[in-house]
Amino acid sequence: SIASADMDLNQLEAFLTAQTKKQGGITSDQAAAIAKFWKNHRIKIHESLINQRRWDNILKNMNWRVDLKSQSRHIDQINTPVAIVEMELGKNGQ
Repeated sequence: SIASADMDLNQLEAFLTAQTKKQGGITSDQAAAIAKFWKNHRIKIHESLINQRRWDNILKNMNWRVDLKSQSRHIDQINTPVAIVEMELGKNGQ
């Protein structure tokens, strides 16, 4: 929860205080250890999470257009816009 929310020190303190007050929660010593660890490693943990969620693929090319129907059996379908998007993905570095 701490890492996914990328909590600042105020949020961390409030979260850990709530966890110590919960029945079956953590002790104040555990909360202090977690707070110290988070303060020392927050940036590394955040960068690691970002790298895990990043795609290996990159967008190499993109084409798009908007088409309008000019003929139809039903008058209400004429001039209905349709967007067509073509994306070409490639591996990073290739």
